[in-house]
Amino acid sequence: MKISSTTLPASKPAAAPVKYTSAEKRKRVFSIVAASSGNLVEWFDFYVYAFCAIYFAPAFFPKSDPTVQLLNTAGVFAVGFLMRPIGGWLFGRIADTRGRKTSMVISVILMCAGSLMIACLPTYATIGVWAPALLVVARMIQGLSVGGEYGTTATYMSEVALRGQRGFFSSFQYVTLIGGQLLAVLVVVALQQTLDDAELRAWGWRIPFVIGAATAVVALMLRRTLSETSNAATRESKDAGSVSALFRHHKAAFFTVLGFTAGGSLIFYTFTTYMQKYLVNSAGMSIKTASAIMTGCLFLYMCLQPVFGALSDRIGRRNNMLLFGVFGTLAVVPILSVLQHVTNPYIAFALISLALAIVSFYTSISGIVKAEMFPPEVRALGVGLAYAVANAIFGGSAEYVALLLKSLGHESAFYWYVTALMAIALIVSLRLPRQAAYLHNDH
Repeated sequence: MKISSTTLPASKPAAAPVKYTSAEKRKRVFSIVAASSGNLVEWFDFYVYAFCAIYFAPAFFPKSDPTVQLLNTAGVFAVGFLMRPIGGWLFGRIADTRGRKTSMVISVILMCAGSLMIACLPTYATIGVWAPALLVVARMIQGLSVGGEYGTTATYMSEVALRGQRGFFSSFQYVTLIGGQLLAVLVVVALQQTLDDAELRAWGWRIPFVIGAATAVVALMLRRTLSETSNAATRESKDAGSVSALFRHHKAAFFTVLGFTAGGSLIFYTFTTYMQKYLVNSAGMSIKTASAIMTGCLFLYMCLQPVFGALSDRIGRRNNMLLFGVFGTLAVVPILSVLQHVTNPYIAFALISLALAIVSFYTSISGIVKAEMFPPEVRALGVGLAYAVANAIFGGSAEYVALLLKSLGHESAFYWYVTALMAIALIVSLRLPRQAAYLHNDH
């Protein structure tokens, strides 16, 4: 995939510093908190599936081999990702034509519906093949919701963030995204301490889905208080939310975002959702030990996001992305190779934390670096669709590819697969403009 740098948007000169009133600062910070709290609920609901899969896999896929069970649940996990491009298009269009707030309210309602459906699903023993079929439907609903959530939230938080500190403030999208993962892990750990293994496999796994559905109501109330960041002129533009306009005028930006998101999504899911299963299935650790390690790693990872976001405000988004590409390409194979044979949980914690620190160069600015490449009339669509396509193909399939290669006896091939995508992300990041064309001069 060749991208001509000459077709990327021209850089704009630096704008004069903006002075915000105290009231305006408070309003914008509250908007970031309100938007990101909904983001936390969305991702908690989505990731609960990944962390509970070990327990409910036998209820929907009654196979004797645990790797086969995980392979099936990972396949359903991937189905949720395949809905993301549709969600990215649908909610991106809604956000660009009807407003960011409207899009975010609808997405959180859908996520609530998907979680509640999974919580109430009968098992294979009760309704046979309808059980996994309905599980797929529920994941499709959640995938549609999350596909729209990312692009709209990234756009909204980038637009509402204080200029000069946009890297720092927009990094809170991943603070809450990771927070959703962390909360999912914490809920699972709490259940592990209060219920025995048989109870967790029988009915305990349903509890996190009920919690997710309930908290979505709170997120909905918060999002209804948000101020709209788009204006009537951009929403009424003939190009607003138009896929044809996106590819006619911003094709290079779209494929640039697609290129570095492929590597970013793959390495992110490798060291977050898949890592718990990797520690259990490959390194031979107990489920409780793996969960405890991932709890600590995700908490540290969450705390790193504002630090790396603030770093991008100083050194530039492009330099952040180049550091991500270089370190990611060099470190993936050594880290995963050592983790495969690690027995000491503290060493595992240190290695995973190192990997997540590298990923932070990307995730901390994931939303803003994409939003800065599109004008407001196609910003949510451009960010959401490019992210969703790359995420569906490479992020959603991460667990499935890793488990499939393991079942075939070629587990180490997955390490090189991640490395190859990181090298592509590095090459594509070289195409990023040194100065953003959009958002830079916006108040």
